[in-house]
Amino acid sequence: MRTLYDMIGKVEAVVAGILLILMVLLIFAGGLARLAAHPLNWTIDFATCFFAWACFICADIAWRRDSLMSIDLLTDRLPAHAQRALTYLNYMILLAFLAFVIIYGTQLAWTSRARSFQGIPWISYSWVTASLPSGALLLMLTTVVKTLDLRHGRRVIPSAG
Repeated sequence: MRTLYDMIGKVEAVVAGILLILMVLLIFAGGLARLAAHPLNWTIDFATCFFAWACFICADIAWRRDSLMSIDLLTDRLPAHAQRALTYLNYMILLAFLAFVIIYGTQLAWTSRARSFQGIPWISYSWVTASLPSGALLLMLTTVVKTLDLRHGRRVIPSAG
């Protein structure tokens, strides 16, 4: 299971990098085309889609690496068992929120299936909105792994590390 989880992390990093590079290239190409008086409106639409997906994938990468911003001024002063209990509580709140996002994000993706991009009318806007529940699912997987690692002593409490 850990090998699969680590492989997903590596794939995420590659996909996020590719999406960010494509986004920059599309915006640059669109700007050059506009400068040449031949605008390519579809470049912004694709860049928007790539940006949405890259944001959620990068959020999971940051969560995996404990690189998200946190304020631990008070929790660092608590005893280890209280820090551990607060970490579990935080993970449970996060899992509940991510379940909410997955449910309603899936509904949003389904609802927006008839909507299309302005510059590329043959592609459904659901490709953008599907990034929300997909990203939440990745974040949920990471949160479950972090919870299990904390439970089995394979992970130190983030604020203490």
